[in-house]
Amino acid sequence: MCGRLNVSDDPFVTKLLENLGIENPRETMHYGRMIRATNVISIVRENNKKRQLDDASWWLLQEPTETGFKASKYTSFNTRFDKLNTPRSAGFQAFRESRCVIVVKGFGETEGKGANARYHDFYAERGAIALGGLYRQWLHPNSQETFLSCSVITLPPHEKLTPYHSKASPLMLPQDDDTIDAWLDSSNHNTEMFTDLLKANIPHNLTVQEINKPSLFVPISPLFSIKKD
Repeated sequence: MCGRLNVSDDPFVTKLLENLGIENPRETMHYGRMIRATNVISIVRENNKKRQLDDASWWLLQEPTETGFKASKYTSFNTRFDKLNTPRSAGFQAFRESRCVIVVKGFGETEGKGANARYHDFYAERGAIALGGLYRQWLHPNSQETFLSCSVITLPPHEKLTPYHSKASPLMLPQDDDTIDAWLDSSNHNTEMFTDLLKANIPHNLTVQEINKPSLFVPISPLFSIKKD
């Protein structure tokens, strides 16, 4: 997927956060119609056996500066599914110890480059999307302050999404079973149980619209739907 998320202040977003155990989510949720990679987003994670909503930089690998952290030169707003079980890869340890959920209304995809690029917005019909993500906690060597970063796990391209982005599709977690509970359980290191999740799947009906460019998101086509699998 491409580096933009739609985290609108939407009733379905609020409801999903509440269902995940977040109290008064609108007070702490970081909203944005178009959030780009390296921007701050809100993640749901389990900490000390309790779920909480935290801000994190949407770029998993970070480098310390004199006063804080900055995004590494290595692209890491997404973590590819086929790297999750590769030792010493950026997401290997996080996949086992620090998984998170990123609640969004939708996401953006790009196909093509330059003047030939086409941009599409996707959002859940009558719902919100729980993206499967990873996070890391960093400790600054000087200030000793902690800092969170995160990434979205990407899967092989889904045939229904290929016309709009042919390289990958985001991991959208199912919400009708106990998958998210297992995903957020920080004591659960059995990643083999997530094998089936790492296959391209669309668990929601999606509304799609082509836009002129991500910075303006002016519609240039009628709305259409992509049905869930």
